[in-house]
Amino acid sequence: MRMKKHIAAALGAAAALAMPFGAQAWEPTRNIEFIIPAGTGGGADQMARAMQAIVAKHNLAKVALLPINKSGGAGAEGFLDVKNSAGEPHKIIITLSNLFTTPLATNTPFNWRDLTPVQMLALDNFVLWVQADKPYRTAKDYVEAAKQAGPGKFRMAGTGAKQEDQIITVAIEQATGAKFTYVPFKGGGAVATQLVGGHVNSTVNNPIEAVAHWRGGKLKPLCVFELKRLPYKAKVTQTMSWADIPTCKESGLDIDYLMLRGIFMPPGVSREHVDYYLGLFARIFETREWKDLMERGAFNLSRLKGGEYAAWVAKEEARHLSLMKAAGFIAGR
Repeated sequence: MRMKKHIAAALGAAAALAMPFGAQAWEPTRNIEFIIPAGTGGGADQMARAMQAIVAKHNLAKVALLPINKSGGAGAEGFLDVKNSAGEPHKIIITLSNLFTTPLATNTPFNWRDLTPVQMLALDNFVLWVQADKPYRTAKDYVEAAKQAGPGKFRMAGTGAKQEDQIITVAIEQATGAKFTYVPFKGGGAVATQLVGGHVNSTVNNPIEAVAHWRGGKLKPLCVFELKRLPYKAKVTQTMSWADIPTCKESGLDIDYLMLRGIFMPPGVSREHVDYYLGLFARIFETREWKDLMERGAFNLSRLKGGEYAAWVAKEEARHLSLMKAAGFIAGR
C-alpha cells in the first residue's frame, strides 16, 4: 500500500508538471549542469554531449549545457548530487538503467521518486557484438562456441557490475546454459575498445557505443535485443544496415531489453522550470543533428513526459526488481 501511495504521488506530481510549452515565465540565468551518471564514451555521455552541441550550434538557449560525468558508485554519485540539489533549476541529469539497478544493487539511499521526471528522450537498444574476423554467423553459433569452450572461458565485457549489461549476460546464461566471465568497465567506450583489442570475446553494448568500430570493420553485430528488427535501412557498412541485424529471438535467444534515455531534475523544482526544459527538448528534437543521432545510434524513438513518463518509469522499476532478483543482484539478499 505504501508503494502504491508513492507511485500515485509521483504520477500526480508529474501530471501537474506536464503543461504545454508556451510563453516561459522562467529561463535559466546561468549555465546548466548536465549530470551524466556514467563514464565517458558511453551512450549517455555521447547523447548528453550531442545535446550540448545542438543547443550551442542552433542557439537554442541563452546559456550553455555543461556535461559533467559523475560515475562513482555505479552512478550513485550523480544521482545523489541531483537528489541533494532540491529546488535547483540549473541542474538536470540524463538517466539510464542504473536509475533502477544502482539503488537495488548497492543500497544507495536513492530512488527515482526523489527526483522530478521531465522527459523520456528515447529508448536505447542493446546488440550482441563480437570481433569482425570471428567465424560466428549467428548468436546461436556464438553461444554454442562458448558452451563448448567451457564455463567461464569466454569473457563478456560490460559497463559496470550488476547493471544492464550484466543483467543481459546473466539472462543469456540462464536461457542457454552457457557461462561467461563477466568483465566490468567504467563506460561503453572502454567496453568497445576492449573487444576491438581482443581482450574479451563479446559485449552487449548499445549501438552508438560500437557503431564506429562496426563501420571500421573491427566488430560485427550478431543480434539486437529488441522485439522487432530496427527500422533504419541506410547502409552502415558496405553490406549491412541496422535493419539487417536479426533480433535475438530470431537467433535463438528469447531475450529482449531496452534502456531508458531520459531526463530528470532535482526535487522541488517548479512547473515553470520543467516547462522550460520541455520546450528546449522539443526544439532539440526538431534539429537535423538530433534526427541523425537517432539513426546513427539506432534508437527506439519512444518519447514520454509528465504522468505517462512517470508511469513508465514505475513499471520499469518493477521489471528491474524482478530481473535483478532472478540474477541474484539485490543487495543483502
